[in-house]
Amino acid sequence: MTEKIQFYTNPMSRGQIARWALHEAGADYDEHILGYGPDMKQAYRDINPMGKVPAIVHDGRTVTEAAAICLYLAEAFPDAGLLPQGLSEKADYLRWSFFAAGPVEQAVTTHAFKWDEGLDPQSYGRLGFGNYDLTVEVLSGFLRDRAYVCGDRFTAADIYVGSQVVWGLAFGLLPKRDELAAYAERLRGRDAYKAARAIDDAHAARMYAAK
Repeated sequence: MTEKIQFYTNPMSRGQIARWALHEAGADYDEHILGYGPDMKQAYRDINPMGKVPAIVHDGRTVTEAAAICLYLAEAFPDAGLLPQGLSEKADYLRWSFFAAGPVEQAVTTHAFKWDEGLDPQSYGRLGFGNYDLTVEVLSGFLRDRAYVCGDRFTAADIYVGSQVVWGLAFGLLPKRDELAAYAERLRGRDAYKAARAIDDAHAARMYAAK
C-alpha cells in the first residue's frame, strides 16, 4: 500500500509550488509546517541537509527542490494527466522546466539583488542565464503563442514555470508583459491552484497573527 506523502513546507516559501503540485496530482499528504533558521528542527535537516523547504517523502523516497517535486509527482500519479504526451511535448516539458529552474531563477535573483549592475556584457557568456533582459525575452517569446508549456494542454511543467511567472509578476521581478500576465491568469484560475493557495494563505495569516 502506498504511504501518504509527508510534505515539509513553510507557507511563505517555494513550498507553495509543491503544495499546488500535490493538489494537481490529487495526492494524499500530511503537512509539516516548519519555521526558518533556529526554528528549523534537526530532524528536518536529516531529510534535507540544506535546511530548505519544500521536501516530500514518498514511500521512503525523499525529493527536494520544487521543480523536481513537480516532475516527480507527475510520474508518481500518472492518472492526474500531468505528464507530457509524446517526445515533442516531452522536449518542451523538460526544456522549459529546467529553463525556469536555472536561467529564470538565476536571472531574476541576480537582477533583484542588483548583482548584474555594471556587469561587462562580455561576461554574459560566462553566466548560466546570459542576462536578465535576454532571459525575459526568451520566456515571453515562448509563451506568446501558446496557452501552456506543452501547447494547449496543462502539465506539471506549468506548475513550476507558472509559479515563477506568477511570483515574478506579483513582486515586480518580471515585467508585466501581456503574454506573461495572460499565462499567470490562466493558472490562477485552476481549482487546484486556488485550493492550495487558500491553505497557504490561511497558514501565513496565523503565523503573522502569532508574531
